[in-house]
Amino acid sequence: MPLSRIALASGRSIELTELRMSSTYAGMLEGYPCKPLNDLKVSGFRRQAERAFPATPVHLVPPSREYPDDRSAGAFGPVEVLPSVACIGAFRSTAIAPELDPALHRSALTVVWFQTVLNVPSGDDADLALRSLHWEELAEDLEL
Repeated sequence: MPLSRIALASGRSIELTELRMSSTYAGMLEGYPCKPLNDLKVSGFRRQAERAFPATPVHLVPPSREYPDDRSAGAFGPVEVLPSVACIGAFRSTAIAPELDPALHRSALTVVWFQTVLNVPSGDDADLALRSLHWEELAEDLEL
């Protein structure tokens, strides 16, 4: 049973079967959020997804970046803040290739995204970036 279902803009329904959420800046003891640090964080979450789900392709939804500090930049540039929750989700749907047996095949995609609230994306309320996924281009068919 899936955790949730999301209706993509294309009309395809996808199911969220596993979700890992963490604080974007967990473990940050000193310094400040800036572009170099954030680039490392984003690529780190992508690598984490690739290791956790090696059998499926991984897609990174580029996170929004805010610049709340008008003061002069520090040693690593201006303050740049990512959304507070990093998410790695395993999604499944029906097979992409129409000739595949629907009883034996599913399509799959692992997605990395960032959000500001701690909630499970679901239905039409899911973030627009998730609902806009180009499933047929990003996901792969797998045999069960």
